[in-house]
Amino acid sequence: MTTYVITVPGTFTAEVEEATRARLSQALRPVDPHRTRMGSEQDLDPLTVNEDDTFTIRLAVEADTVPHAEADARRLADSALLAAGLDDTSAPLGPAVITGIDSDM
Repeated sequence: MTTYVITVPGTFTAEVEEATRARLSQALRPVDPHRTRMGSEQDLDPLTVNEDDTFTIRLAVEADTVPHAEADARRLADSALLAAGLDDTSAPLGPAVITGIDSDM
């Protein structure tokens, strides 16, 4: 298994309250990229929200292959959004992209 750091972009289509952002950040804690070498070195936050209501979710996923890592990341991001009370219309996501590989190889 390899640990991948995956970035998933998105956009809030309506105003999102601070409490909702806090719930989303909390839902992302189990996949926080800080637990990887790359995440620690680059201080990658699991959630970054920009002034234009776009956001970036960064997460660490263990998988055997790149396609599995991307699919797992997308599933985890969707799950975190749902846990925060958001869905694919209020916070649509873009494609998952591998931004780092944390492997002992």
